[in-house]
Amino acid sequence: MSKQIKLLLILAVFLAAYFLPFHHPRMQSAILEAFYMLQEYAREHVLFCLVPALFIAGAMSNFLSSQAVMKYLGPDSPKVTAYGVGAVSGAILAVCSCTVLPLFMGIYKRGAGLGPAIAFLYSGPAINVLAIILSARVLGWQIGLARALGAVLFSVVIGLIMALLFRGEEQERTKGLLMPEGEGEPRRTLGQTTLYFLVLVLILVFAAWGKPAEKVGFWYAVYSVKWYLVIGLLIALALILRAWFTREELAAWVDSTWDFSIKILPLLFGGVLVAGFLMGRPGVDTGIIPAKYISMVVGGNGLLANFTASLVGAFMYFATLTEVPIVQGLLGSGMGQGPALALLLAGPALSLPNMLVINSVLGFKKTFAYVSLVVIMATLTGMVFGALVG
Repeated sequence: MSKQIKLLLILAVFLAAYFLPFHHPRMQSAILEAFYMLQEYAREHVLFCLVPALFIAGAMSNFLSSQAVMKYLGPDSPKVTAYGVGAVSGAILAVCSCTVLPLFMGIYKRGAGLGPAIAFLYSGPAINVLAIILSARVLGWQIGLARALGAVLFSVVIGLIMALLFRGEEQERTKGLLMPEGEGEPRRTLGQTTLYFLVLVLILVFAAWGKPAEKVGFWYAVYSVKWYLVIGLLIALALILRAWFTREELAAWVDSTWDFSIKILPLLFGGVLVAGFLMGRPGVDTGIIPAKYISMVVGGNGLLANFTASLVGAFMYFATLTEVPIVQGLLGSGMGQGPALALLLAGPALSLPNMLVINSVLGFKKTFAYVSLVVIMATLTGMVFGALVG
């Protein structure tokens, strides 16, 4: 951090301490709400979502062959294969906008092209099968179908545009990755490595499995036994590690996981605090920006309503599945169908903490382009959908 940036930070803290009206009830509730949101995030997402994801990212860094990543997700891979793998593998995980980040960092640093990596980054939180089914049941089949089609299309289109915009920089980045790395003969067979990663991913999937709204059906059946599944998978993982990995490899895995953690967690926690201060937890009107002002501008299906829904959704943090009842409440308060879809397409895939971490990996230009593409496409899609169903 340069001296100029440090000076600006000190100046910003001084001005905030000097001028902010801490005596105002709204300011006090917003500060308290920031810590409530951080507590909720820590309790519901860190241990059972983020920690498994960090260990998967550490495993990718150590045990995932860069040649395999380059083969299926690299910049020179067939586009159908690369973007198909990126979108589908992200969708299978069904994680939130923060949990997907260490996984995105893992595949990007192992040689995935920017476009397929972005497809993965968007699809993970956006193409959540349970959330799409819930959207259709609660909000109507039109929104559910539009969300499913829009999310799949967004992941591919945004990835392709990002790859096109930054093709020069990506060519420079991948020059070193395309060189032979001399990894040597792997200690494990392809089947053993695949089983190892499969167990890790299943631990993440089941540990993060959310409670459905209704206590019936397949989704609730899995939820009711998810901890038994997780315990069984942890036992299987312990046996795999004992049989196929050396102490040195396990130590390297822990070191890589720790490296990802210290890079990601401070930004995530800081972002959650700021998001909670600005807008509060979803459904709780205690942020510094009153919810009534947001509700006032998302009625109808005009450009401003759709853009506001996309932008607000992009900065808010939505835990998996929470966006559906929130949109249901907003629709009951007069929100248009178009802005509702725009929020569903932009909100779950982005958040302020998410943006901060992406910026640390890709830099400001790529992060700004990615966020802008999501917001613009969500806005336009919401307008078209609102015109069709209105």
